[in-house]
Amino acid sequence: MRIFGKVRHRPSASWRQATDRAFTLIGDGRYEDAGALLTRAADMEPWLSESWFNLALLHKFRHDWEQARAAGLRAVALLDRETGAPDWWNVGIAATALQDWPLARRAWQAYGLRVPGEGTPAGEPVGMELGSAAVRLSPEGEAEVVWGRRLDPARMEVLSIPLPSSGRRWGEVVLHDGVPHGERVTAAGPSYPVFDEIELWAPSPVPTWVVLLEAATETDRDALERLAADAGFAAEDWSSSVRLLCRTCSESRMPSDEGDGEHLDPHDHSEPGHPGPLGHRTAGSGSLWVPERECGIAAPPGLVRGLLDGWVADSPDTREWRDLEEVC
Repeated sequence: MRIFGKVRHRPSASWRQATDRAFTLIGDGRYEDAGALLTRAADMEPWLSESWFNLALLHKFRHDWEQARAAGLRAVALLDRETGAPDWWNVGIAATALQDWPLARRAWQAYGLRVPGEGTPAGEPVGMELGSAAVRLSPEGEAEVVWGRRLDPARMEVLSIPLPSSGRRWGEVVLHDGVPHGERVTAAGPSYPVFDEIELWAPSPVPTWVVLLEAATETDRDALERLAADAGFAAEDWSSSVRLLCRTCSESRMPSDEGDGEHLDPHDHSEPGHPGPLGHRTAGSGSLWVPERECGIAAPPGLVRGLLDGWVADSPDTREWRDLEEVC
């Protein structure tokens, strides 16, 4: 096969050595040194799509989206297959980061995904109906897996209330990678992929609060979550929803917190019986209910106290709150 006047062939030993060394450096976080080697490899074999794919990948790791788009476009120009190439997925991520919607649409279609004709006035794809998934926030730091709604193949709206250590808020949109690292399995059977966050794409103006509740029953706790949802915001009982997992467990196929019964998961590294995000194992029906709950709330400052006071007013004998604090 001739491409741009060159006969396509297997990459040279020098190309392979430079590329292998570059990815070792990437694993060590030495992106500048890796970039020099991958640039040299692209100079050696400029007609190989892999040369430009590797450079696009490096620029994605560095969040240099202009360079990632440029290298990605050179990679796809040299492809010898029409659909399904990961080169197009990287182009789609870079285009989404840059809000280059015509290119993003073209990339997802070239990969083989259906992109509805309608879009926003700016051309942003909508209506792809990719469903729910989980995203690992701050994957290189204090990683936290939360639930979200996929807006397109590279963006997810966060629907859980993240812990303050993640630096993320309910309602934010994050750019995420294309290859899942782990799964979460629900009691009903379906499994959901866990994607790694790349960066924050759109911030949320809604702050996160932590509050201590006295909720006599699960029904009392559920009432606050419904009250917040009805107001267009969110409340989440962190005492029930948070589990601590090591990285190996987090990136594997794990059961979610949904369903009945006590979690007896041997991979749960939290301490049972201690409410709060740093030590709790979920207890379901049949277990002793602990009235003191640590709860996260996503709501504007002018609304949060009114939500809590209204929740207490509906059943003052079984509900109380204290120690409200804005944490993110």
